[in-house]
Amino acid sequence: MPMKTADVQAAYAKYVFGNYTRAPIAIVRGEGSYVWDADGKRYLDLLPGLGVNGLGHSPPRVAAAINKQTASMLHIHNNYLWEQQPLLAKALVERLTGMNGAKAFFCNSGTEASEAAIKLARLYGKQRTPQKWKFISIANGFHGRTYAALSATGQQNLQKGFEPLLPGFSYVPLNDIAALEQAFDAETAGFMAEPVQGEGGIFICSADYLNAARALCDKHGALLMYDEVQCGLGRTGDYFAYQTLQAPAPDVIWLAKVLGGGFPIGAMLAREEIARLMVPGTHGSTFGGNPLACAAALAVMETIEQDNLLPHVRDMARHLARGLEALRATHAAKITEIRQVGLMVGIELTFPAKPILARCLAQGLMVNVTHDTTVRLLPAMTVRATELDDGLAIISRVLEEF
Repeated sequence: MPMKTADVQAAYAKYVFGNYTRAPIAIVRGEGSYVWDADGKRYLDLLPGLGVNGLGHSPPRVAAAINKQTASMLHIHNNYLWEQQPLLAKALVERLTGMNGAKAFFCNSGTEASEAAIKLARLYGKQRTPQKWKFISIANGFHGRTYAALSATGQQNLQKGFEPLLPGFSYVPLNDIAALEQAFDAETAGFMAEPVQGEGGIFICSADYLNAARALCDKHGALLMYDEVQCGLGRTGDYFAYQTLQAPAPDVIWLAKVLGGGFPIGAMLAREEIARLMVPGTHGSTFGGNPLACAAALAVMETIEQDNLLPHVRDMARHLARGLEALRATHAAKITEIRQVGLMVGIELTFPAKPILARCLAQGLMVNVTHDTTVRLLPAMTVRATELDDGLAIISRVLEEF
């Protein structure tokens, strides 16, 4: 018998760290773009798992793959071989463009993948000169909450209280090529960019900007590094957001969130001549790439392919764009901008958006607010047009109250 919501809330208050803002809702079940709470109320979830549940809640192939894998082996350490890991690496590498001969390293999360990428870039830089150790990233970006990842995250509000951060990290404005040129020097080991900033509020790197970054990395012997933890694996209508943006291929790219279909896994991919620097003893992960995680991720890749989800995402993105334009026209005095790539949306308001989140929740819709005035949507790639319409209708009704 599930606990009552009030009992779950009391247990959290007594035993669990209070480092998250938690809505007073106890979720007990999810399917597709919907979840149900302990009281039986259904919610339309247009931000499932903060981007993790890219195939929706409880995707059937992923659930079946996990159940099957648990019967044979959950975990074995990385000093042995198992078929699921190279099969997953092959599936990812084959879908990259412009990174011939890439290889994969597996870990458990996006922030771990960021850390691995930073270490790999340092290794590569110091092969060229001992002084090549610095990183440039983009203001308002997000790369994780561990120390190197946090140091690369260009948001002072997230860094506050954890100073001193690691040295060697600097930040440049998004799409400002002149500032990027000034930031590079002989000590630069890598330039880190989210092709689409997710947590930052859906801000998009221009192809010109990333082309300039590619040229500067080549000129200074630095690595072009893409963090596609949130924007990668289909959410933009292609396997990788840099492909959607028609941007140059990176030297290093990393993923998480959608990759496991709800199960924890992260991956970093790098060109072979860079990947080979990570020899035994340089880096590792006890749980990284375990059979269960890889089985789940392989089922994600199978689902994207067999259910033709990339064309579906492109269709739903066009449908969503029309709905968003109508929403903006209806509430022109309250919406200043809508930013969209595929099924990634930021709705910029003229006022603080936190009350919007609570009102939407009361009406059975789950969305997210980031950076005070941005309502963020990351619908599942399996979302239906009617579900998008229902969600926008709720947002419209809520906006009428302000």
